[in-house]
Amino acid sequence: MNNNIEDLFDRLKPDFDTELPSENHAKRFAQKLNVKHDTHTVNRSFSVKKIWKPLVGIAATVALIVTFFITNNQETITNDLASVSPEMAETESFFTSTITVELKKLNQAADADTQMLIKDVMIQMRKLENDYENLKSDLGQSGNDQRVIYAMITNFQNRIDLLQNALKQIELVKQLKNVSNENTHTI
Repeated sequence: MNNNIEDLFDRLKPDFDTELPSENHAKRFAQKLNVKHDTHTVNRSFSVKKIWKPLVGIAATVALIVTFFITNNQETITNDLASVSPEMAETESFFTSTITVELKKLNQAADADTQMLIKDVMIQMRKLENDYENLKSDLGQSGNDQRVIYAMITNFQNRIDLLQNALKQIELVKQLKNVSNENTHTI
């Protein structure tokens, strides 16, 4: 079959070359190729622009979502009594300063006889502080529910009561120690 085709082309070869191209044919042909090449380059840059437009839109959407979540997390972190109202801010400040004073008194009263009592009190204080942190997150989720606010105030009061009871116990231990020492010296 290949031989038949080759024979056909050999026989028809003189019929193919009927006209000669003009002198500027090669030059015009090269110019047309260059024009098509330039058009293809323009089309390529245009298609790149088509691709980037949706990508920029997606990136902007992702940036907005990330910003929303960061802002939302910051709001839940700052929920405490002070964020409810100015009166609650004063209440929180009062309780915080009272607890600080009571803790200083407890640390000043510490000695070898009261060491275990103070250690136990500090463990209970940490538990109450953890409960307060949970209440702070509940306050943000509940939208300043009065029950959560009341629980937060009760938590402050419980911490103060715990410290005051510990100071009374320490005072009793010291009194018993003094009475015990007086009885030992008088015998």
